[in-house]
Amino acid sequence: MTTAFDLIEVGARIQGVPFSPTRESIREFCDASLDYNPLHLDDEYMKNSFGKTQFGGIIMHGMNNFGVISKMITDWLYPQGGVHRRLETRWKAPVKPGDTITPAGTITSKKVTGKSQWVTLDIVVRNQRDEMVAQGEALVEFPGQV
Repeated sequence: MTTAFDLIEVGARIQGVPFSPTRESIREFCDASLDYNPLHLDDEYMKNSFGKTQFGGIIMHGMNNFGVISKMITDWLYPQGGVHRRLETRWKAPVKPGDTITPAGTITSKKVTGKSQWVTLDIVVRNQRDEMVAQGEALVEFPGQV
């Protein structure tokens, strides 16, 4: 019997849904996450140097970016019976209101162990200017199919 895991090919790509943060969605994420750091709320504060960085205005939460990636993974994975196990990311550039970001993943490996089946994906998030704003790696599992 062919399983969903069997049909996955190394090198295959998955594409996420574009997301365009607004000042309102950033504020809603502040409320949902209880993270009221001024870099997400206060344009006047962000006109100054934040650490060694000049953002010039508020930016989206990195964890909101993480959520956009997670949605892409679970939209692809759950209908096939898989489970999202791990996601590691690094933020490369700020995402501001008015940007549009789109996550994508490339399957880099498949592995069968004595207890399960695993797929690793390289993750990249790009903005509307094709600049990388985040990258990382995800690990997913196809349990019970060994």
